[in-house]
Amino acid sequence: MNNHFEPLLQKQLSRRSVLQFSLGAMLASAMPLSSAATMLHNHAQLLGFTPIPAADLLDEVMVPEGYRAEVFYRWGDPISDGPAFNMDASNSAADQMQQAGMHHDALQYFPLPKGSDNNDHGLLVMNHEYLDLDVIHTDGSHTHSPETYTADKVTKEQNAHGVSLIEVRQENGEWQIVRPSTYARRLTANTPMQISGPAAGHALLRTQTDPEGKNVLGTLNNCANGKTPWGTYLTCEENFHYYFVADPNQPRDADTERRWQRYKLGFSYYGWQQFDKRFELDKEPNEANRFGWVVEFDPYDPQSIPVKRTALGRFAHENVAHKAGKDGRLAFYSGDDSKFEYIYKFITRDAWDGTLGAQHGRLLDEGILYVARFEEDGSARWLPLVFGENGLTAENGFVDQADVLIHARAAADIVGATKMDRPEWITVHPHTDDVFVSLTNNSDRGSEDKPSKDAANPRNHNLFGHIIKFSEADATSTEFSWQVFVLGGEGEGEQFANPDGLYIDDRGVLWIQTDVSSSVMNDGRFKEFGNNQMLAADPATGEIRRFLTGPVGCEVTGVIMTPDMKTMWVNIQHPGEMLDVLQRRGINKSPQNPNAASNWPDHYPNGRPRSATVLITKDDGGVIGT
Repeated sequence: MNNHFEPLLQKQLSRRSVLQFSLGAMLASAMPLSSAATMLHNHAQLLGFTPIPAADLLDEVMVPEGYRAEVFYRWGDPISDGPAFNMDASNSAADQMQQAGMHHDALQYFPLPKGSDNNDHGLLVMNHEYLDLDVIHTDGSHTHSPETYTADKVTKEQNAHGVSLIEVRQENGEWQIVRPSTYARRLTANTPMQISGPAAGHALLRTQTDPEGKNVLGTLNNCANGKTPWGTYLTCEENFHYYFVADPNQPRDADTERRWQRYKLGFSYYGWQQFDKRFELDKEPNEANRFGWVVEFDPYDPQSIPVKRTALGRFAHENVAHKAGKDGRLAFYSGDDSKFEYIYKFITRDAWDGTLGAQHGRLLDEGILYVARFEEDGSARWLPLVFGENGLTAENGFVDQADVLIHARAAADIVGATKMDRPEWITVHPHTDDVFVSLTNNSDRGSEDKPSKDAANPRNHNLFGHIIKFSEADATSTEFSWQVFVLGGEGEGEQFANPDGLYIDDRGVLWIQTDVSSSVMNDGRFKEFGNNQMLAADPATGEIRRFLTGPVGCEVTGVIMTPDMKTMWVNIQHPGEMLDVLQRRGINKSPQNPNAASNWPDHYPNGRPRSATVLITKDDGGVIGT
């Protein structure tokens, strides 16, 4: 580590000092110390609620006094006029197609009518990331009941993935899901989609069923998302490698083996390949190349065909955030959620004209994808991933630009990007344009044969994660400055670990959601953090207050507000995921005992845990967080 950076890092070891330093550094560079102190003193307080304590194995959603949290939209609830959920999980694949998917993740609100700022009527669109195989079927999945595993079960599991869109309306102060709705829609692992951009039609995307390489069935492992300025939804395909199997004894060429290993392909959490051969890599070696993209669709048009935008690169996309440059060109930021992976930025070739409409999606097909390199002096660069430049040549295994994008991870390796501690959500401050990135953890950093700590990832065996902030002169800049914004698990005040979901509202409040693993939750060094939670931070003063805690075993992920910030929706994912601390007490979960860890949100004696969207309002009808 450079000597000049060491004092800076020491100053950042306390969580409070990190947050206070963030503002201090910004102000000190622009004004005398006395002026900076005056600005701090005059800063309007953003947070007005009383923080709540951490929740240890409490199987409820808790919010501050003066707020109301109610379950709004659960796995299995009909999106429109479809069938109701059966508490024994006996709904069919056809039923699931008309119901909310499992494991709610990121969400967005689109006002109705299109182009308005309506706070009382809109479309709520959300991702469904993956499945709890103990819960989705009455007798379990391929791991529990292989003798009863069927093609219909596969289809049900595929239909529980993807995206759901519901129409919501507030009348007489009460929010309801509009049923039936002409807007309501499901995207699943079987929805027809188009492939666009530089990789469309490439030989590496062609399959037996799609010899042109321009059409694909479905979207998988939809984690977080984004929203374009022209009014479309972006859903991100994250850990797509969990779906594809390969025979370890099957001979294959070294180049294929290297490419598959770089994306961790070959082992599936699911059993889909038993009835859907596209998930068997030895039969369809290119099918996995058709996942790991950002997918765009128009929520206002129920007939619109989703499009996979290959110019943004193929990796485990967490989410995608954007901001506009002075010349109208746009930057889209995305993290690759895996240990020692990278942070990317795509800059459009053309400018956006400021109007709405899905036709602007073409902007996502032309431009340059960059990857970040962080220096220890607080400077950084965006390195272009362009075929023929910086080692991205045939000599290093690339045949063209499409190949670079399909294997963006390998391209980032070659150009020398900084390996990060699981880059997750990215959000942009609406007033300063500062960009915040959550880095959840990396227990492997500093271990044998693994990279050691560096300035941007300042802790070996990083259990608790951190958030970095960077500033650019313009969205189209290829140089920027950065600093550690907060270290998880450090300092005084409201404690948290493993930051994941990030969202900055229109006032500038940074909402931080956590994803402590079930293997350590409520135990050992993680006991003080309790269940996963959501906190509110004032980026200027460094103040953090705990706003919400979730039920047992859940991840708190996804948050959005209406334009007036008086209604908030938050997603609770995988409640009842089995905790190691409970297993050591002899509590075990199975298809026959699905609610062993959690029975949220229904709490029926014969119930099962269900991911759900929670609606939050303030009793006095005011702005959330004040």
